[in-house]
Amino acid sequence: MKLIRFGKAGEEKPGVHLNGVNYDVSAFTGDYDATFFLSGGLESLALILSQKEHLLPKLADGVRLGCPVAHPSKIICIGLNYAKHAKETNSPIPKEPILFLKSTTAITGPNDPIMIPKDAVKTDWEVELSFVMGKRASYVPEATAMDYVAGYCLHNDVSEREFQLERGGTWDKGKGCDTFAPLGPWLVTKDEIADPHSLRLWLSVNGKMRQDGNTDDLIFTIPQLVAYISRFMTLLPGDIVSTGTPAGVGLGFNPPVYLRPGDVVELGIDGLGSSRQKVIAYSHH
Repeated sequence: MKLIRFGKAGEEKPGVHLNGVNYDVSAFTGDYDATFFLSGGLESLALILSQKEHLLPKLADGVRLGCPVAHPSKIICIGLNYAKHAKETNSPIPKEPILFLKSTTAITGPNDPIMIPKDAVKTDWEVELSFVMGKRASYVPEATAMDYVAGYCLHNDVSEREFQLERGGTWDKGKGCDTFAPLGPWLVTKDEIADPHSLRLWLSVNGKMRQDGNTDDLIFTIPQLVAYISRFMTLLPGDIVSTGTPAGVGLGFNPPVYLRPGDVVELGIDGLGSSRQKVIAYSHH
């Protein structure tokens, strides 16, 4: 299944994407939040679709999509998790996963604009495969880790490199700014993706291909990440884990290349759809 959430920001309703068409399922299910996953919502939704697909209202073309998961308690990101990306940033291959948190206030829909923060000069792009937790996970063994995953989602881990690397302390400052987590279009359930460790992922800026990689270059796999993260914090249903970015980020160019107002970023992953963000200047909102 491909789950969507649609409507105005903050007022999204649950829907599904079937055979290229978006449908409203809000009459049949609650929002895609922790309670939905905990209470067997995915199984119930599959049953509804098998019985009532013909009753679902079609959504108008051009309706805004939001993040496909409602109110995740946290977004955990993995730094330097592609071998070629570690190389381009002259970083050693990590011995253990590098973890940082991205604020939930950074979340936007897949096609909402990226707003350059106030006083920012080094805003960068990062296409990433993220996965969504379907169950509460604490000290999970690697062997059963995939049982805890609900599905996958496209993520642009937008990053302000000066805030991240030059302002003293952890990376979080450059990662959690407003609009820095465009997610979606879909949450794709894991049964639809045969091998998440063999997916092409790409990103272009103004039509110029900047990142073109494959998840087969991941240093730490999804089961390894679930097992590892759950040793340090409990993962809750609906939590989003973003697995890192392949080579081709702006920081890696010589000289570096960063986003400017008016730029258009497009990105996608095999089977998970694509998204498009226009870059805008900071404005108080």
